[in-house]
Amino acid sequence: SLDGVDAALVQVEESDGRLGAYVEAFRNTPYEAEQRAAIEGGLAGGPRELCRLNVDLGVWFADAALQLLGSAGVAPGELAAVGSHGQTIWHEPPSGRGAGGAAGAAGAGATLQLRARDVAAGGHGAPLVPIVDQLLFSTPGGRRALQNIGGIANVTLLPPEGSSEPVVAFDTGPGVAVIDAVVKMVSEGVERYDLDGGRASRGRPNEKLLALLLDDDYFRGQPPKSTGRERYGAAYAAEVLRKGSELGLTGDDLVATATALTARSIANAYRDLFADAAAPDECFVCGGGARNPALIQMLADAIDPVPVTDLSALGWDPDAKEAAAFAILAHLYQSGRPGNLPSVTGAAGPRVLGKLTPP
Repeated sequence: SLDGVDAALVQVEESDGRLGAYVEAFRNTPYEAEQRAAIEGGLAGGPRELCRLNVDLGVWFADAALQLLGSAGVAPGELAAVGSHGQTIWHEPPSGRGAGGAAGAAGAGATLQLRARDVAAGGHGAPLVPIVDQLLFSTPGGRRALQNIGGIANVTLLPPEGSSEPVVAFDTGPGVAVIDAVVKMVSEGVERYDLDGGRASRGRPNEKLLALLLDDDYFRGQPPKSTGRERYGAAYAAEVLRKGSELGLTGDDLVATATALTARSIANAYRDLFADAAAPDECFVCGGGARNPALIQMLADAIDPVPVTDLSALGWDPDAKEAAAFAILAHLYQSGRPGNLPSVTGAAGPRVLGKLTPP
């Protein structure tokens, strides 16, 4: 996501072999226009621009963390560690060339950066959150889908607690990245996202365009798989706009179609990639997309009768989970325990994830 920096202050405890976590404070610091432009320019820039951005991101992350600590009345010295997600600049999954096909994340100045060892083991370096989902949200009573809808959408399907079945997790495709880009284009830059799903609610998805968009090799691929804005970003949205214009669609219809693309690509992933016996009993949504009522309604309609709610039903702020997960991954590193699930990332085996930068 290019929305801003999420920082979560997390208390992690373990008792009788079970891990528990409590989010003491959460803060989102939106990127300013110049910061967002600098990140977007990272793709087109050379080594000089990337190195400068790396340093700037470290400062922005540190500022966000310090602001959070200040609001919570916690001194930096009280922290055990800071786990850094980084800011993804380029994501290129392995493609048969062996280990090291790269999930790149720029961002200095934090204590732990967590993706590199999974990539070195031939994994995608993503998603990393599923091991946290498993530790915190598995239940003996059924199967849960934890659906994150950020710029890219990803799902974790948790089998019943204690089951020998592996956790299944992967990127389902576009989250809000395409929706945001289409909104920005049809509003000529005045709007950055579809506030409360208003445009999607006023428009109507175009089934012809939607069928073309869903006819995509990525959606037919089998996990492990991951993607990014390199595939579903501004260039993709421009093509959606071009095709929609040829069909005579209004701006709101285009936004509604982009929103339906996210909802139906998620639903198709559930149907095509989860056997009937492994289908989720319930779906919990987190990430920025959880705040878009039109998107959530489209998703609920598409996966009916599976009930859809946001993560607050489990006592968690839907906005805070991703940031909190990286704090918990830092805890796993300090405990000497693996932070990846090879069944999810495609890595050769479990790896302790982290690169420690002492204070």
